[in-house]
Amino acid sequence: METSLPIEKYKKIRMAQAEGARTVEDLRRMTDLVIENEEEAAEMQRILKNACGCNNVSVEEVARAVRNGADTVEKVTAATGAGANCDKCKGGVLQSIIKNRG
Repeated sequence: METSLPIEKYKKIRMAQAEGARTVEDLRRMTDLVIENEEEAAEMQRILKNACGCNNVSVEEVARAVRNGADTVEKVTAATGAGANCDKCKGGVLQSIIKNRG
């Protein structure tokens, strides 16, 4: 996923997302990230809406697959394509969505 944010901020966002963060308010509560301006906040929210950057699969698409019975990472990948390339989202973001049942 391309982003204008520094890589360290991006990594912190993804780590928080794996812990359940879904909004910028969640990021504020869960991390020490400094949000510089409204554009940065909007970019953070855009990242949080995306479960898999490689295949551009949204959190909502993954959540829908989970609600429709995809209860493992393998089933989510089969249903949505999330995690089919680099696997980075499999251990964190996808697991979190499955654990929270969408």
